[in-house]
Amino acid sequence: MSLPRIAIDAMGGDEGVRVMVHGAAMARRRHDKFSFLLVGDEKRIAAALDEHPGMRAASEILHCDDVVGGDEKPSRAIRRAKTTSMGLAIQAVKSGDCGAAVSAGNTGALMAMGKLALRTMPGIDRPALAGLMPTLLEDDVVMLDLGANTDCDARNLVQFAIMGAAYSRIVTGKAAPRVRLLNIGTESIKGTDNLREASQRLGDATGLAMQFDGFIEADKINRGEVDVVVTDGFSGNIALKAIEGSARFVTDLLKAAFTSSIRSKVGFLVSRPATELLKHHLDPNNHNGGVFLGLNGVIVKSHGSANAQGVANAVDVTARLLEDDITDRITADLAEVSAEMRGTARHGDANGESEEEAAQ
Repeated sequence: MSLPRIAIDAMGGDEGVRVMVHGAAMARRRHDKFSFLLVGDEKRIAAALDEHPGMRAASEILHCDDVVGGDEKPSRAIRRAKTTSMGLAIQAVKSGDCGAAVSAGNTGALMAMGKLALRTMPGIDRPALAGLMPTLLEDDVVMLDLGANTDCDARNLVQFAIMGAAYSRIVTGKAAPRVRLLNIGTESIKGTDNLREASQRLGDATGLAMQFDGFIEADKINRGEVDVVVTDGFSGNIALKAIEGSARFVTDLLKAAFTSSIRSKVGFLVSRPATELLKHHLDPNNHNGGVFLGLNGVIVKSHGSANAQGVANAVDVTARLLEDDITDRITADLAEVSAEMRGTARHGDANGESEEEAAQ
């Protein structure tokens, strides 16, 4: 059976159609069994495809000249879901025409439209935004939630842990990823009531494909000591931006130091292989591709400023999620959790929600 094709919102992102098509073409070299639905301005997409004959043969264009603005409110974007490139890419997943959608557009709008169109999986109250970050070791660390849910209870955190572990098994190949909850300390008495309750539930659970190791502090996220870091979207987004800002600070500081004098410039030439490796490791394009986990379908968010390599990595993540069927993995893990732990799914999240609720 052929793999489902991937819908690409070709109009999203800062760099435009050419970079989105180029990135998808790069990813297809590693996943040549996939085909694509490119949504956006037909003339611009066709012009971009002229540079990638192999991609052209594997692609269909769905014309659309309406685009979700970068600062557009999710509530407004939802009402234009049937006319925008982002909305039509998501609709292609809902209809079953595509197995996944990739966009570099407005994150809030993407999340809102995805929730409303695809709904959450049975047993999941809220979807979470998961991303990959570099570590000192070979494997990246999965972190969630990165901003989709600012306020989370213990049950949400447990569900995030299950989804994050399923994602980590795909990207790392580990049968039982190490999972920890982000906290202000590693002691069991530290943190909020929700964190302590989530830790207790995960610690007591049996049959889950993960190693739950309690709490982790923010300064250990990138040390390679953990495979999945779980937190609420408020703390996760702050931690993510602090880590990204620190990476830029280090690279800018090194650049300033190496250009401060003739001796420094000579030192730079000697150490250039090491500094290039550091730059490559810290480049967000090499870890691009945030995944909205917990929906009845795969939606991947690319950085708006991603270059072609960054887009390629986002599409690569998407292809791997489809190849390994992330939805089935999460469903199987949820089945291992007792009904008492899951609780009864909230009526609004499980059975549908209004546009206003989805846009929050």
